[in-house]
Amino acid sequence: MKESTIRRKSFDFASRIVKAYKFLVSEHREYVLSKQLLRSGTSIGANVEEAVAASSSADFIHRLSIAVREARETSYWLRLLYDNDFLSEASFASIHGHNQELIKILTSIILTTKHNQQDKQKQQEKQDKQNEKNS
Repeated sequence: MKESTIRRKSFDFASRIVKAYKFLVSEHREYVLSKQLLRSGTSIGANVEEAVAASSSADFIHRLSIAVREARETSYWLRLLYDNDFLSEASFASIHGHNQELIKILTSIILTTKHNQQDKQKQQEKQDKQNEKNS
Protein backbone atom coordinates (compact mmCIF):
# COMPACT_ATOMS: atom_id res chain seq x y z
CA MET A 1 0.00 0.00 0.00
CA LYS A 2 1.30 3.46 -0.91
CA GLU A 3 1.93 5.66 2.11
CA SER A 4 0.04 8.94 2.23
CA THR A 5 1.81 12.27 2.16
CA ILE A 6 0.51 13.28 5.59
CA ARG A 7 1.68 10.01 7.15
CA ARG A 8 5.17 10.44 5.71
CA LYS A 9 5.43 14.14 6.56
CA SER A 10 4.13 13.71 10.12
CA PHE A 11 6.55 10.81 10.71
CA ASP A 12 9.47 12.81 9.31
CA PHE A 13 8.45 15.72 11.53
CA ALA A 14 8.33 13.46 14.60
CA SER A 15 11.88 12.31 13.80
CA ARG A 16 13.00 15.94 13.61
CA ILE A 17 11.35 16.60 16.96
CA VAL A 18 13.18 13.66 18.55
CA LYS A 19 16.48 15.01 17.20
CA ALA A 20 15.63 18.52 18.46
CA TYR A 21 14.82 17.06 21.88
CA LYS A 22 18.17 15.25 22.01
CA PHE A 23 19.95 18.47 20.99
CA LEU A 24 18.14 20.59 23.58
CA VAL A 25 18.90 18.12 26.36
CA SER A 26 22.54 17.49 25.45
CA GLU A 27 23.61 20.98 24.33
CA HIS A 28 21.44 23.26 26.46
CA ARG A 29 20.50 21.01 29.38
CA GLU A 30 16.92 22.10 28.76
CA TYR A 31 14.54 19.42 30.06
CA VAL A 32 11.13 20.94 30.74
CA LEU A 33 10.22 22.79 27.53
CA SER A 34 11.95 20.20 25.37
CA LYS A 35 9.90 17.39 26.95
CA GLN A 36 6.70 19.31 26.15
CA LEU A 37 7.93 19.74 22.58
CA LEU A 38 8.72 16.02 22.35
CA ARG A 39 5.25 15.03 23.56
CA SER A 40 3.24 17.35 21.33
CA GLY A 41 5.50 17.04 18.27
CA THR A 42 5.44 13.25 18.20
CA SER A 43 1.73 13.12 19.00
CA ILE A 44 0.87 14.67 15.62
CA GLY A 45 2.00 11.60 13.70
CA ALA A 46 0.53 9.21 16.26
CA ASN A 47 -2.88 10.80 15.78
CA VAL A 48 -2.51 10.67 12.00
CA GLU A 49 -1.81 6.94 12.30
CA GLU A 50 -4.91 6.51 14.46
CA ALA A 51 -6.94 8.44 11.88
CA VAL A 52 -5.84 6.00 9.18
CA ALA A 53 -7.49 3.22 11.19
CA ALA A 54 -10.61 5.25 12.01
CA SER A 55 -13.90 3.39 12.17
CA SER A 56 -15.89 6.21 10.56
CA SER A 57 -15.52 9.58 8.87
CA ALA A 58 -16.42 11.28 12.14
CA ASP A 59 -13.68 9.35 13.94
CA PHE A 60 -11.23 10.20 11.13
CA ILE A 61 -12.03 13.90 11.43
CA HIS A 62 -11.81 13.75 15.22
CA ARG A 63 -8.33 12.15 15.16
CA LEU A 64 -7.03 14.62 12.60
CA SER A 65 -8.49 17.49 14.64
CA ILE A 66 -6.47 16.27 17.62
CA ALA A 67 -3.39 16.18 15.37
CA VAL A 68 -4.00 19.83 14.41
CA ARG A 69 -4.31 20.83 18.07
CA GLU A 70 -1.05 19.02 18.85
CA ALA A 71 0.64 20.78 15.93
CA ARG A 72 -0.56 24.15 17.21
CA GLU A 73 0.78 23.29 20.66
CA THR A 74 4.07 22.27 19.07
CA SER A 75 4.21 25.67 17.39
CA TYR A 76 3.85 27.29 20.81
CA TRP A 77 6.76 25.31 22.31
CA LEU A 78 8.95 25.99 19.28
CA ARG A 79 8.26 29.72 19.47
CA LEU A 80 8.97 29.71 23.21
CA LEU A 81 12.24 27.84 22.75
CA TYR A 82 13.29 30.20 19.96
CA ASP A 83 12.31 33.32 21.89
CA ASN A 84 14.44 32.16 24.81
CA ASP A 85 17.51 31.43 22.67
CA PHE A 86 17.40 27.64 22.75
CA LEU A 87 16.95 27.42 18.96
CA SER A 88 18.84 29.34 16.30
CA GLU A 89 16.86 31.37 13.80
CA ALA A 90 17.66 28.93 10.99
CA SER A 91 16.71 25.85 13.04
CA PHE A 92 13.51 27.48 14.21
CA ALA A 93 12.51 28.65 10.73
CA SER A 94 13.06 25.20 9.27
CA ILE A 95 11.26 23.11 11.87
CA HIS A 96 8.49 25.65 12.47
CA GLY A 97 7.91 25.86 8.71
CA HIS A 98 7.57 22.08 8.59
CA ASN A 99 5.06 22.27 11.44
CA GLN A 100 3.04 24.99 9.70
CA GLU A 101 2.94 22.85 6.56
CA LEU A 102 1.50 19.97 8.60
CA ILE A 103 -1.19 22.25 10.02
CA LYS A 104 -2.18 23.38 6.51
CA ILE A 105 -2.30 19.83 5.14
CA LEU A 106 -4.27 18.48 8.10
CA THR A 107 -6.74 21.37 7.97
CA SER A 108 -7.23 20.82 4.25
CA ILE A 109 -7.87 17.10 4.74
CA ILE A 110 -10.40 17.82 7.49
CA LEU A 111 -12.26 20.42 5.40
CA THR A 112 -12.30 18.16 2.33
CA THR A 113 -13.59 15.22 4.36
CA LYS A 114 -16.33 17.35 5.91
CA HIS A 115 -17.31 18.66 2.48
CA ASN A 116 -17.44 15.12 1.07
CA GLN A 117 -19.59 14.02 4.01
CA GLN A 118 -22.04 16.85 3.34
CA ASP A 119 -22.19 15.95 -0.36
CA LYS A 120 -22.92 12.32 0.47
CA GLN A 121 -25.62 13.36 2.92
CA LYS A 122 -27.27 15.61 0.30
CA GLN A 123 -27.14 12.81 -2.26
CA GLN A 124 -28.73 10.42 0.20
CA GLU A 125 -31.50 12.89 1.02
CA LYS A 126 -32.14 13.42 -2.68
CA GLN A 127 -32.27 9.67 -3.23
CA ASP A 128 -34.65 9.24 -0.27
CA LYS A 129 -36.99 11.88 -1.69
CA GLN A 130 -36.91 10.20 -5.08
CA ASN A 131 -37.69 6.83 -3.47
CA GLU A 132 -40.66 8.38 -1.62
CA LYS A 133 -42.04 9.78 -4.87
CA ASN A 134 -41.72 6.39 -6.56
CA SER A 135 -43.50 4.58 -3.72
